[in-house]
Amino acid sequence: MGPAGAGKHLRLNKRSCFYVNLDPAAEDFSYEPDLDIKDLISLEDVMEEMGLGPNGGLIYCFEFLLENLDFLAQALEPLSEEYLIIIDLPGQIELYTHIPVVPTLVRHLTRFGSLNVSLCAAYLLESTFVIDRAKFFAGTLSAMSAMIMLEIPHVNILSKMDLVKGSVPKRQLKRFLDPDASLLEDGNNNNDEEDPQGGASADPADKNSVMGGGSFKKLNKAVARLIDDFSMVSFLQLDVQDEDSIGRVLSHIDDAIQYHEAQEPREPNDEIDYGEDGMMME
Repeated sequence: MGPAGAGKHLRLNKRSCFYVNLDPAAEDFSYEPDLDIKDLISLEDVMEEMGLGPNGGLIYCFEFLLENLDFLAQALEPLSEEYLIIIDLPGQIELYTHIPVVPTLVRHLTRFGSLNVSLCAAYLLESTFVIDRAKFFAGTLSAMSAMIMLEIPHVNILSKMDLVKGSVPKRQLKRFLDPDASLLEDGNNNNDEEDPQGGASADPADKNSVMGGGSFKKLNKAVARLIDDFSMVSFLQLDVQDEDSIGRVLSHIDDAIQYHEAQEPREPNDEIDYGEDGMMME
């Protein structure tokens, strides 16, 4: 999950996966879903028949899904514990930060529901956000809100790392993996001096004036301090072109859901058939 454009499609190799698409507006897929919410309800049909806009229609689709949870249960119940279930959510972050529809769905899938799936939320934030520090902290605040609302194991990921290679020094990029308020203060030191009147004399209709005004900077500092006080959010780096990068992210997710503990134990070495020369027989 994560804001639109964050690249919420993780390439997985050599794993038994079951891909669930819960975006009722999605049309193009890198991988064909094993289960698609559009087989139950689509955003296009809701907007046409109910006269709703995109956001209202999306909320209606999820409320309809909550009333028809057998759609998920019938597909997921036969799966063994060896399967990695990937659930792709829409980019509208209000579904899991403002409105309790996704938290309700999570409770059904986990401890309070019949499926008892071990879930880990993966929140993706595009790495180019680090160039605009105010934007980065806004995205970090959304990630923290999702962590608090969902109440499940959670990993935060800076995606599309290939887009910032060469433009952001590695040492500076590492500071964004464990964000704190000093990042914003350092960024402000690189800008022009703040208007002593806090931007009050500038044209209020000018976007640059608003974004660079004293009130906006105070708001950003308050957001950064809030994130710093909670000290919940840290990020992993993801470059989908790099198999090692994918492996590191997947390893953190495996640990969060205790994937390896669910696997069948291997046969002990004393049960392996050895030949007369002491070599292991296939």
